[in-house]
Amino acid sequence: MQQADATEKVIIGVDPGTQVMGYGVISVKGQEISLVQYGVIHLSKYTTHELKLKKIFERISQLIEDYLPDEMAIEDPFYGKNPQSMLKLGRAQGVAMAAALARNIPIVEYSPKKVKQSVTGSGSASKEQVAYMLEKILKMELSKEFMDATDGIAIAICHQYHANSPAAVASGSSKKSKKGGWGAFVTENPGRIK
Repeated sequence: MQQADATEKVIIGVDPGTQVMGYGVISVKGQEISLVQYGVIHLSKYTTHELKLKKIFERISQLIEDYLPDEMAIEDPFYGKNPQSMLKLGRAQGVAMAAALARNIPIVEYSPKKVKQSVTGSGSASKEQVAYMLEKILKMELSKEFMDATDGIAIAICHQYHANSPAAVASGSSKKSKKGGWGAFVTENPGRIK
């Protein structure tokens, strides 16, 4: 085993939403993917869009602080018929991205179709099919009450698959030895983290 394969990489996957936002945090060591944390941020209880955005920023920032991800993968908002909904969804995505950018965490966006295809082999897979495949990949059962979180996990796994594909490695887009970023800061300054 090469030394590079022994290092751990932590990826946070985020499925933006204005009612429910799903997230998943995975750890990758060599070829082994393990689930660190997953869940949902319930936003429907907040009365204004501004409060929802504030909650998204606070919660994603807290997840970043708790799990110190090296990279963020986030789902692109898909195109809908309602421009107002698209605008709100785009703002939710932007606020989640801002939380990562504030910590210099690289972000990669994936379309819903790309995520489903990466995990199940079909870009039109159902939420249930995605959850089933995630259980097989992770070798564990996922809680049915957090179905919205499965998209966040799937996005993180999709990113791992694509960041380490032969095409990504050949083009130099793999981030195996990136300089800077929050992960590098933590490694270089262990005494400054409480």
